[in-house]
Amino acid sequence: MKAKLLNVLTVCVVTFAVLSPGLVVFGIIWERHLELVKPHNLACEVNNTTTDASALAPQTEGTHSPQTNIKSSDRNVVHQMLTVAEQYKFATILQWFFLLTPICVGLGILFYDRYLVHRAAVLKEQVEMLERLWQQSIEQ
Repeated sequence: MKAKLLNVLTVCVVTFAVLSPGLVVFGIIWERHLELVKPHNLACEVNNTTTDASALAPQTEGTHSPQTNIKSSDRNVVHQMLTVAEQYKFATILQWFFLLTPICVGLGILFYDRYLVHRAAVLKEQVEMLERLWQQSIEQ
């Protein structure tokens, strides 16, 4: 049992050692990606506002007001920002998942092994007590 536990813990440590640099690199690249996407989103926002500027020209009664166009543009920007934030949160959760899974598996195996050792010790004590009681009943 000890050899199996040692093998599993070795595999967990090696897996952690192999995956942790990848997770760090993934985190750095993701942050850089977000930095690169942010100016692109701002450029799209500027393009949207320049097209909205044509809506600021004098209008007839049948057309939409510029206030409606500005509000929809603001909603689009907020929606894009929320999408980027959700992607960042997902990436962070994924990083922590890959980091904590081998650790949790290793600790689970370690605690289960300790539980088995404890259970065997308790069983051995109970058997010794029953043997003593049996010897006492034979002597009487």
